[in-house]
Amino acid sequence: MIELLPERQPQVVRKADGAPAADMACGKASTAGSVSQRACVFCGSRVVLYPIADALHIVHGPIGCAAYTWDIRGALSSGSQLHRNSFSTDLQEMDVIFGGEKKLEATLLELIAHHQPKAAFIYSTCIVGLIGDDVSAVCKRVSAKTGIPVLGVHSEGFKGTKKDGYRAACEAVYTLVGTGDTAGIAPHSINILGEFNLAGETWILRDYYKRLGIEVVACITGDSRIDDIRRAHGAKLNLVQCSGSMTSLAKMMERDYGIPFKRVSYFGIEDMSAALYEAAKYFSDDPTIMHRAQQLVREEVAAIYPELQRYKQKLVGKKAAIYVGGAFKAFSLMRALRLIGMETAIVGSQTGDKEDYKQLQEMADPGTIIVDDSNPLELAKFCLEKDVDLFIGGVKERPIAHKLGIGFCDHNHERKEPLAGYIGMLNFAKEVYASVASPVWQFAPRRARSK
Repeated sequence: MIELLPERQPQVVRKADGAPAADMACGKASTAGSVSQRACVFCGSRVVLYPIADALHIVHGPIGCAAYTWDIRGALSSGSQLHRNSFSTDLQEMDVIFGGEKKLEATLLELIAHHQPKAAFIYSTCIVGLIGDDVSAVCKRVSAKTGIPVLGVHSEGFKGTKKDGYRAACEAVYTLVGTGDTAGIAPHSINILGEFNLAGETWILRDYYKRLGIEVVACITGDSRIDDIRRAHGAKLNLVQCSGSMTSLAKMMERDYGIPFKRVSYFGIEDMSAALYEAAKYFSDDPTIMHRAQQLVREEVAAIYPELQRYKQKLVGKKAAIYVGGAFKAFSLMRALRLIGMETAIVGSQTGDKEDYKQLQEMADPGTIIVDDSNPLELAKFCLEKDVDLFIGGVKERPIAHKLGIGFCDHNHERKEPLAGYIGMLNFAKEVYASVASPVWQFAPRRARSK
C-alpha cells in the first residue's frame, strides 16, 4: 500500500469486507500545481458544447487554450463540419493591458459573415476573467448586428472545477431552448441529454428509439443543430445520459416546461436495456412501445451474447482500473466488466459526488480502491499495487498505462470506436480482449519481475 498525503486521505477509500459505505470528500477545487487529472472550467464547457455542429465556437483568450479544440474528439456530424474548426481571438500582451473587447467583436463579425452559422458560442478563459472584458455586452451588440444568437459561456478556468464548466455550458445552451416552433412533434417524444455522438453513437440510439416508435427531438449535444435545441421544450421526456454534465439542464427544463427527466446509461447490455424500458414505461399509454422494446432487446442480445461468452472465457479473473470523468459512467463500466468476467480493482472519477461514491462502494468487491480526483502518481502506484491488466480512462491516463506496461482502453471523447448500445458492448469486449491478451505485455518490466 502507498502512503497518502493527509489532505488526500478523505478522497480515497479501500472497501473493507462487510463495512458500510464510507463518506468520501469530493467536489474540491484542484490545488494549483497539483497536476490533477481533472480538467478546468473551460474544458468542461467545451466538452458539452463542442458537438453543436452548425455553430461557431470561439475561444476568447490566448491561443494555447484553443489547442484543446483542434479536431481531437470523436464527435461526428451528419452535416455541417463547422464545429471541427478552431477559432481564437489569440489575445496578446497589449490586449491584456488594454482589453480584448474590440478584438473579440471584430473577430465575431468577420467569422459570422464568412461562415453564416446558426449561432456563436464565446468561451471566456482565465485571462479574460482577470482583465474584466465585458463579453456579454459584446455578444449583445454582435447579435443585434447579425441577427443570430451570440452566447457568452462564462468558463474562466480558475472559477472552480470541470463541473462548473458543465453548468456554464448548460446555462448558455438553455437560452436557446423555448425559442423554436414545436409544431409536428410526436406525442411520444424525447430529448437525449449528455450524449455526444462519439464515433456515431447518437445514430445507433436514434435508430433504437425509432424502432420503438419514439421520436428524438434533440440530442444535446451529439450531432446537434441549433434549430433542434430551440424546439427541445416540445419533447415529453428528457433522458440524461451523462448526468454530471447535463442534470442541471434537465432540472431547468423540468422547472420551466414541466418535462420530467430520468438518468440512463447506454453502455453495456443491462444499462442499455434499462434505458429503453424506462422510455417505454413512461409512454405506457401505448403498450405496443413496451412490446417493441422487449422484442428489440431480445434480438440485439441474441446477436451478440454468444460472442461475448467467448471473450469471457479468456478474460475471467483479469483485473481492471477505471478512471473516468463522471461516476455514472463508472457504474456502467463495472457492470460491463463483470459481464465479461473481469474484476474492478480500482475505480475513480473526476466529478463524482458523495452519493455516487457510496454507490460505487456498494457495487465494488472487498479490497477495491475508490478514488476521487486522482493524480498520475497515485494512479500509477495503485495500478502497480493491484497488478491490474487493463486501465480504462481517457487521453490523460493513456501514458500512465503504457509506461507501466498495462493494456489501455480509451473510454473518453477522443475514441473512434462506438461503445454505446449492444454493438458497442461487443466492440468494448473486443477492444478489452485485444488489449489485455496482447503478447507484448510479457516483455513489460513489471511482468518480468513477477516471473
